[in-house]
Amino acid sequence: MVTGRENPLSKRLAELCMERKLSYYELSLEAGVPLTTLLHIADGSTKNPGIYTVMKICNALCVSLSEFVAGLEEEL
Repeated sequence: MVTGRENPLSKRLAELCMERKLSYYELSLEAGVPLTTLLHIADGSTKNPGIYTVMKICNALCVSLSEFVAGLEEEL
């Protein structure tokens, strides 16, 4: 699994996946988001994914958008 150390968004994604013991592949299937999209977010090459993609990820992780972005403001 990519660790997501490139930016706050990728760190948060990695944290939530680790908490839920989900691989990016499993999250991809649950969210209906292409694996390459998740990996690009995770490695930092996509720094600003679309809101639709983020919402699909949040739904698959069972977190609200506000929970997902909690604390990211300070890091940006």
